[in-house]
Amino acid sequence: MGHPDWVSVSMPYVQPRADGEPESWSAEASRHGGVGTQRLLDVAEVVPPAEVAEALRVEDGATVVVRRRLMLLDDHPVELTDSYYPAAIARGTGLAERRKIRGGAVGLLAELGHRARHVREDVCARRPTEEERAALALPAGDWVLELTRLLRTEAGLPIEFSVMTMVAERRRLRYQLMID
Repeated sequence: MGHPDWVSVSMPYVQPRADGEPESWSAEASRHGGVGTQRLLDVAEVVPPAEVAEALRVEDGATVVVRRRLMLLDDHPVELTDSYYPAAIARGTGLAERRKIRGGAVGLLAELGHRARHVREDVCARRPTEEERAALALPAGDWVLELTRLLRTEAGLPIEFSVMTMVAERRRLRYQLMID
């Protein structure tokens, strides 16, 4: 990523933003002295991969809405993000439209009555696919970090499952937990 002390935390990405608060990715990049932007690659209703279907508890063959984005730092690709939503929640809302969501997807979900209260993340390192290597402009031999994030409501309803494929070089993920 070019920033040797880059530490990412998840909390700003899973809580709705206040009115006028900058988008989470641009705010994080700015804190590290860079400019964070994103490019919306696709919005579609699709039959999801098995891992997504299981996480969102959708039946075999059922569709979900996916929003695919390319995250850029100083105009360089650093992450591919695919966010999936149950069609019953997303259909007919801004989540299913090919445009930027004012206030972000987590904020829109909260406005729709689906506030995220539980977060599960899994991280692994792996070799990128050829498509990922090209999209992220990775040299041969570089690996990626894959972070999957499941958001659920207080009642346990899954509302978003995201798959983030990140440039691994100089990237550190930090988790801080509060134990009651």
